[in-house]
Amino acid sequence: MQKTTASLKPAEVEKKWIVVDAQNAVVGRLATFIAMRLRGKHRPDYTPNVDCGDFVVVINADKVKFTGKKMDDKIYYRHTGHPGGVKSTNPRKLLEGRFPERVLEKAVERMLPKESPLARKQMTHLLIYNNGEHPHQAQSPEAIDFASRNAKNTRSA
Repeated sequence: MQKTTASLKPAEVEKKWIVVDAQNAVVGRLATFIAMRLRGKHRPDYTPNVDCGDFVVVINADKVKFTGKKMDDKIYYRHTGHPGGVKSTNPRKLLEGRFPERVLEKAVERMLPKESPLARKQMTHLLIYNNGEHPHQAQSPEAIDFASRNAKNTRSA
């Protein structure tokens, strides 16, 4: 029986690569799964101050879904930094726009700790692609079937 808590050191961490298909996946559920994998909270030897998470590759990010009427009713705010510079948009405009992967990227970013160097480093391990292809075959990533984990993880329409 061990009487001390095992803490990871950065040199001891072995990072895995995983691929998640986001087609028809619900944004919030997918973002929580990705944030958990990026932080490393799925590991039994999780250490809060060490980057022990995995590299996550997301494909088909432009085909994510929202539940209910969130596609039109949800509002994303940002500020330009100038007086009166509050801008707003909704998920439909973002998904139909130039960078549809930002919907998922921002959802994951907002689930990580705020304003920390560790969270910024963990966000660099998230790689999002809009099509079904990705250039990370050399890392031999493990494909995770997110849709089959729970019936609520996907939406058909």
